[in-house]
Amino acid sequence: MSNDKLTAINELINKMADDQLILGHRNSEWTGIGPVLEEDIAFSSLAQDKVGQSYNLYNILHQNGLPEPDTYAFNRKPNEYKCSHLVQLPIGEYDFSLVRHFLYDHAEYLRFGMLTNSTFEPLRNMARKFRPEIKYHVFHANTWIKQLANSNDDAKLRIQTSLNFAMPYAFSMFEPGKYEALLIEEKIFEGEVALQAQWKDYVSELLESYGLNVPEVTDVTQHYGGRYGSHTEHLEPMIKEMQEVFSQDPSAEW
Repeated sequence: MSNDKLTAINELINKMADDQLILGHRNSEWTGIGPVLEEDIAFSSLAQDKVGQSYNLYNILHQNGLPEPDTYAFNRKPNEYKCSHLVQLPIGEYDFSLVRHFLYDHAEYLRFGMLTNSTFEPLRNMARKFRPEIKYHVFHANTWIKQLANSNDDAKLRIQTSLNFAMPYAFSMFEPGKYEALLIEEKIFEGEVALQAQWKDYVSELLESYGLNVPEVTDVTQHYGGRYGSHTEHLEPMIKEMQEVFSQDPSAEW
């Protein structure tokens, strides 16, 4: 495998793994404070799944020559993470976390769907393994967004307000990497532009069917930067908290 191809694959996997790890940590912040017991358990389960998926992605990176998963996940500076701005945002009120969950997991489900046909076997196998798991995440998000959008005026307004806020950030998930053309040419991944278009059409149709207005985002690049190490003010304190155990005991395991 050429150096450029390996670098392209690692860049793709790196940003996926970092997104999963950071959002998994964010979702875990609902543990013990969920609005109802079932949702407390649900978001804890979502968090556990995402961290588990990130571990598998980091393990592929390790097989490709990067440090072992614990070290790579928890021993980097904030500007060395490649996570999108969407996943960095604080959990806010529950309506925002639900909306982010909806926007992110639909993108991830479609991304993993594309990767089930990847020419890079470890990534293809991983996508086929975890896509059914993400399907349940999507089902959970759809159920709650639809239910709240059609319950009462206050609930619908809260969901719509969070959607208006989150949608511009959602496009940060599709920030192209340096090696997009190579990934597409080698049929490793269909590319962020294709994924964004598929995601936008799909979530727009769903949201409209729930009676929600799809916000018009005129500049999809306004929250770019995360894939290149430029982050929001929210990431650094979160990273410090996330790294606390590892910094005290580097031998600790996931």
